[in-house]
Amino acid sequence: MIVLGSTGSIGINTLIVAKRLGINVEVLVCGRNIELLNKQILEHSPKIVVVSQKEDVLKVNHNNVFYGEDSIVRVIEDSSSKFVVNALVGFLGLRPTITALSLGKKVALANKESLVACGNFIDTTNIQPIDSEHFGLWYLLQDRKISSMTITASGGAFRDWDIDKLQNATLADTQKHPNWSMGQKITIDSATMVNKMFELLEARWLFGEGKYDAIIETKSIIHAMINFKDGSTTAHIANASMQLPIAYALEEKMDENILEHVDLLKVGSLEFREITKERYPIWQIKDDILQNPTQGVVINAANEASIEKFIAKEIGFMDIAKNIIKAYERFRDMPKNIDDVFAIDKEVRAFVRGL
Repeated sequence: MIVLGSTGSIGINTLIVAKRLGINVEVLVCGRNIELLNKQILEHSPKIVVVSQKEDVLKVNHNNVFYGEDSIVRVIEDSSSKFVVNALVGFLGLRPTITALSLGKKVALANKESLVACGNFIDTTNIQPIDSEHFGLWYLLQDRKISSMTITASGGAFRDWDIDKLQNATLADTQKHPNWSMGQKITIDSATMVNKMFELLEARWLFGEGKYDAIIETKSIIHAMINFKDGSTTAHIANASMQLPIAYALEEKMDENILEHVDLLKVGSLEFREITKERYPIWQIKDDILQNPTQGVVINAANEASIEKFIAKEIGFMDIAKNIIKAYERFRDMPKNIDDVFAIDKEVRAFVRGL
């Protein structure tokens, strides 16, 4: 298989599961964590390695190393592997997703931006979601009429902060996730609730038109719920680990014990909270974007450009959502094809950078 984003948390867990199941790794793709990459090369012996920067090529302990976005697409095209795990971060992951699917490869998708930005032009037949929320919905689906689907959020780093202090939140503050350690961007997205907005859009493209919503569950034990027409609700409960959805993506039938079961007596109690527009301003466009899901390309581009400005200390934390909403109100033309998606992405980024 091909692992895109091998040194991130999802990539690391993918390689753990692959080794456990005896699956060969043909290609490793990573950013700039060369030290970990070299350890992965020793353990998994890939045929090809791709890194993001040219200056890192000579640091990699491998004889077949490429660099850059174009190389990612090329190795997918040249690879004999029929399975791709896409755990890249951001819009960077879109072309690899499109390329892999066009070649008939199965994609285990953790790159939510692929569907957020381009869901209208992607056939999801060969996509297996490995975000815990979408995996939970997939796991719960059965042949009964559905009323609505709900995914859960941790609430991010600022779920307990005084709202008045949020404008002064720093980059370091955003990284203090209450439940686990993730990459920089996704942890910021968790704090703004943009990540959950993206996951709702993903669910819309994966499971079709319907009613989708999200709530905060502070312990991250419940990942998804389905409300059926008959009035009953089923919930997917599992310890927070990507290894379970990854295992199902790699093997259609999974009879092995991948995780320890949740001990509800140790959990003791669960707390649920509403996602409010006051704490998470991005939520004010949630209903509209779900009615106009092709506009996902706008909020994704605006979000990535705004995060760049936040990291550069050009804007405050609360300005991220403000910029996204400004861009969303400004760009209302729907993309008519994949080329439009890339064109709108560039235009929105330029707009936000000029704010």
